[in-house]
Amino acid sequence: MAFVLNSCKVAKDLNVAVYETSAQGNSLTKITAFSANENAVLININPEEKFQTITGFGGSFTEASASLLNRLSQTNRKKILDAYFGEEGANYSLTRTHIASCDFSLSNYTYAKVENDVSLENFTIEDDKSDLIPMILEAKAISKEGFNIIASPWTAPPWMKDNKKYVGGKLLPEFNDSFALYFSKYLNAYKKEGINIWGVTVINEPHGNGNNWESTLFSPKEMTNFVQNHLGPKLEKEGWGDVNILGYDQNRAGIKEWVDVMYEDEKSSKYYDGLAVHWYESTYEVFPEDLQYAHKKAPNKYLIQTEACVDSEIPHWNDDAWYWKKEATDWGWDWASEKDKYLHPKYAPVNRYANDIIGCLNNWVDGWVDWNMVLDTGGGPNWFKNWCIAPVIVDVNKDEVYFTPLYYTMAHFSKYMRPGAVKIGCTINHKEIVTTAVKNPDGTIAVVVFNPTSEKQNITLQLDKKTKSISINAQALQTIIIYP
Repeated sequence: MAFVLNSCKVAKDLNVAVYETSAQGNSLTKITAFSANENAVLININPEEKFQTITGFGGSFTEASASLLNRLSQTNRKKILDAYFGEEGANYSLTRTHIASCDFSLSNYTYAKVENDVSLENFTIEDDKSDLIPMILEAKAISKEGFNIIASPWTAPPWMKDNKKYVGGKLLPEFNDSFALYFSKYLNAYKKEGINIWGVTVINEPHGNGNNWESTLFSPKEMTNFVQNHLGPKLEKEGWGDVNILGYDQNRAGIKEWVDVMYEDEKSSKYYDGLAVHWYESTYEVFPEDLQYAHKKAPNKYLIQTEACVDSEIPHWNDDAWYWKKEATDWGWDWASEKDKYLHPKYAPVNRYANDIIGCLNNWVDGWVDWNMVLDTGGGPNWFKNWCIAPVIVDVNKDEVYFTPLYYTMAHFSKYMRPGAVKIGCTINHKEIVTTAVKNPDGTIAVVVFNPTSEKQNITLQLDKKTKSISINAQALQTIIIYP
């Protein structure tokens, strides 16, 4: 797991280091030998063309992941957390967690267990103290630069809702202030545990999730009213004004409808610090026009991808080839309407991650957060049996750990594109190979290139008047560090 970035000059002009993950077996491996530079693809880097500032990359703390870590040996628990948060690992900088239970909890629970306790005198985070909080604190102890946490409730306490259930229903207007207080109580309780929360989303997936697991329905107007008149003022009054409030928190095709209401005017947008989005609308489409629309509507606010995973799929164990397989899996093909089936073709998991992160960065997204960090060989635990894949899979019965290619895919971005980096101009003259670039606070430039083709490709990097000839293997992801 030692991913030490050495400044080794390998070019007459540009001074670079190249790291590759590939279907052929490389796992963030340093590459120093390249093929002849014939028929090269040109990547042009322009640091003078500046876009968004990077907030970070990472994954999510869930009760499912935390409970699995508790069942592993201390050696493997530390191995996983070092891999995610250590400087020699992926060095995650932006994370997410759930406020009370979600589908990847072991059961349904709320922090407000006493019905009609409108002042939340009985508020408690006791359910988080055996699994979730210890995982976050251990990650904090490992991370030298630290990381930010976005916290999201999947539902309001059931007694605050019109259907009195964890799943579905709406927040009753008479409990708007109590639900706003719920956030403040959570922030305070976590701070007492030594955990500062950087931001919150109002609710996970306000359109609902087909009434499958914890949810609370909001329209754009209902959420904006709640933020404008209840949540924003409450957090400000209680001393949490620096906690970022992100709106929406669902799929990208709904962006226009939401930002038109969220950012309608100064009053509606005052307490919104940004927009949170998910990727589940399609297995390949990034929705660039929608992302650009959100940015243009509020260019000074955050635009963060807060959840993504290969879902409705049981993980494949110690089978790297499956994660690169062109038709490994799909999501939605079987149930999507005829008019939407084109959005859900089968896909290779690595391709989906690499294309989406690069596509997001090239369309103003400043943060990208994966879902569960750790799941078991069955794709859980999950009280709803909504099986999914995580970058790290564990067999708790055998105390074994499998770092899938998705772990290394995430690390290509999180390790080398640091908070405060600025997305810069980066173009490529190839229809299938995709690329993006940022300039880091330390002056290095990180270029990520994804080659999904079945052929090795020669590349010429150009920065100002300097060039560097390299090559990228077939079905491979590379991060190229250009040193000042």
